[in-house]
Amino acid sequence: MLFNAVLGHESQKKSLANSLAVKRIPHAQLFEGEDGHGLLHMALAYANAVVCGDASASASMQKAAGMVHPDIHFVFPTAITSDVKTKPTSNDFLGKWRSFVSEQPFGSLYDWMRYLGAENKQGVINVNDALSVMQKVSLKSFEGGWKCVIIWHAEKLTIAASNKLLKSIEEPPSKTLFLLLCPDVFQLIATIRSRCQQTRFGGLDQGLIATYLKKKGVNTVLSAAVAEQSKGNMGKALSLVDQQNELAEYEEWFVAWVRTAFRAKGNKAVVLELSDWSLSLGAKGIETQKQFLYFAIQLFRAALMRHYKLEAVAGFYPKSDFKIERFAAFVHGANILPIISALEDSVYHLSRNGSPQMIFTELSFKLTRLLHAKA
Repeated sequence: MLFNAVLGHESQKKSLANSLAVKRIPHAQLFEGEDGHGLLHMALAYANAVVCGDASASASMQKAAGMVHPDIHFVFPTAITSDVKTKPTSNDFLGKWRSFVSEQPFGSLYDWMRYLGAENKQGVINVNDALSVMQKVSLKSFEGGWKCVIIWHAEKLTIAASNKLLKSIEEPPSKTLFLLLCPDVFQLIATIRSRCQQTRFGGLDQGLIATYLKKKGVNTVLSAAVAEQSKGNMGKALSLVDQQNELAEYEEWFVAWVRTAFRAKGNKAVVLELSDWSLSLGAKGIETQKQFLYFAIQLFRAALMRHYKLEAVAGFYPKSDFKIERFAAFVHGANILPIISALEDSVYHLSRNGSPQMIFTELSFKLTRLLHAKA
């Protein structure tokens, strides 16, 4: 990975390249931003430049490009899996980590945990990882130059691991670079945060995302729509492309839901239909149910924007003949807050293992009342 292969962030690339040119490299640096903003790409490019220099065709750079350079070390959250049942560390998963980064370069922490088959577990960076890092940086570099440690999602360092690493970050061995990647610097303990030079990476330009998607074979219309919806997050954009079939299904469920809710007021027969819809969705998996509710929140917000003639920021592109402009007449300032609150409460109760059938039945009856509220 080279700087010119990193999407966007031109000012940050220039600043980092300048520090390399004048050989003033802070030993502890903190990159703040979301995974989908290309944070890991930037860290890899910077680490490769520090350790390997400018020779892009060198054997050293080729090893770095394959993430097998002996002087570039990776630390990331792990959890117990079917393969590693006790005291997991980053070293146990390096092969999978390289495959994950190659396949999902903008992947999130949740994507990584799902890749490990541990999506229902809390990934952490434990004290054994910290001890391993301390041992590695205490040794001479294999190629006689810099050593680099990239800590992905450094906010997942346990307190014990943070305290162990603190001494190495405060007084690192000569020519040792610590790169900490984190979505929010305030999730790190203050003693580590205060000892790092911080660089903030915001979202990517919408045009860059659309161009990247088109190069991946996505059609122009979908690329533009997804780029707008992603809000600068390439990982989210790629996920939206992958989810097109799911989104079409969610839209079908939503349309059936609101149409039945409109007809249900004062009509007992239709109320039974609404109850059947709730039972049907209640039989789906919890993650599917939650994703549908998030989709519904997005659609209601888009309808509100349409109601107040703010189509430019509506951010919804129907997959069927659903006419959001007609639906928007029933979503307004008098009912949008209780609708969104009811949907968010339903997500919360599902996360707390509430009965899906009861949650969706109650939500459906609330929606029937709220959609008939006067503006």
